[in-house]
Amino acid sequence: MSDMGMMRAKELAALIASADGDELAALEKRYADDPRKQVQAAFSRARKRVERGKEERGRVAAMYALQRELGGEGVVLGVDEVGRGAVAGPLTVAAVALPLDKPVWGINDSKQLTPARREVLAQQIEQIASAIGIAHIPPSRIDEVGMACALREAMTQAIAESGVEPDKVLIDGNPVHVHPRELCVVKGDARIACIAAASIVAKVTRDARMVAYASEYPAYHLDECKGYASADHIAAIREHGLTSIHRKSFCGNFVETPRLF
Repeated sequence: MSDMGMMRAKELAALIASADGDELAALEKRYADDPRKQVQAAFSRARKRVERGKEERGRVAAMYALQRELGGEGVVLGVDEVGRGAVAGPLTVAAVALPLDKPVWGINDSKQLTPARREVLAQQIEQIASAIGIAHIPPSRIDEVGMACALREAMTQAIAESGVEPDKVLIDGNPVHVHPRELCVVKGDARIACIAAASIVAKVTRDARMVAYASEYPAYHLDECKGYASADHIAAIREHGLTSIHRKSFCGNFVETPRLF
C-alpha cells in the first residue's frame, strides 16, 4: 500500500480520467490491485473511454480507406449539399479535397454532429483541405428552374470554385451528371471522408448565412430553423407573408397569395 498511499484516491482518479491509452496501461500496471472503489470505478470508466476512442478512430480510418478505394490517390473532390428541403434561404453545395495522410479525426455526416462540433471540425477541414469550393443557389433561381436543375448548377459551381481539376468526384446520393469523373455513393456523407467534410462545410456555411438573415428578418426564427419549415416559421409566414429569401414554389401550402417584402 506504500505506492497507493502516495496518492489520494481522488487525485489518482483524476489522473486516470485524463490518461490516454498508453498512460492508462501504465497506471493499471502500477495500481491494478488498488482496492479503493473510487480508483477502480475510474479505471472502469477510462477503459470504456479508451475503447470508444479506438472504435472512433477505426470508423474515421475506414472513411479514408473507402475514399482511397473509390477515388484513388489523385485529386479527389467530395461533394455534398445542404438546404434542399428548406423553404427559405439558398441551396448550398461544398466540394472538398482532403489529403489521405492528414486525417480529420471525428469527421462524420454533418447531421450526426452537434453545431459546436461542426464548427470545430469545419475549422480543421479549412486548415487541412487541399481545396474547397462553395456555391449558393438563391431562392429565386430555385423557383425559376426547380430543385433538380438548381442542384446540378450548385454542384457544377462548387467543383469549379474548388480551383482544381479532379481525378475523381465523389458525390453523396444518386447520379447527378455534373462531372465526367463523378461517382455517386448513397449515404456517402457517412462513409467517405471527403464527402463528410463537404457536408460539414456546406452546413456550417449555410447555417451562418441563415443566422445573418435572422437579423434582417427577425420574425421568422431563421436562426433557429435555418429556413426549414418549423412550426414557428410556418406561423410567421402565415402572419407576415413571404420575404425575398423564401422559395415561393415551396410555400404554397402556407400562404394563399404569396407576397414579398
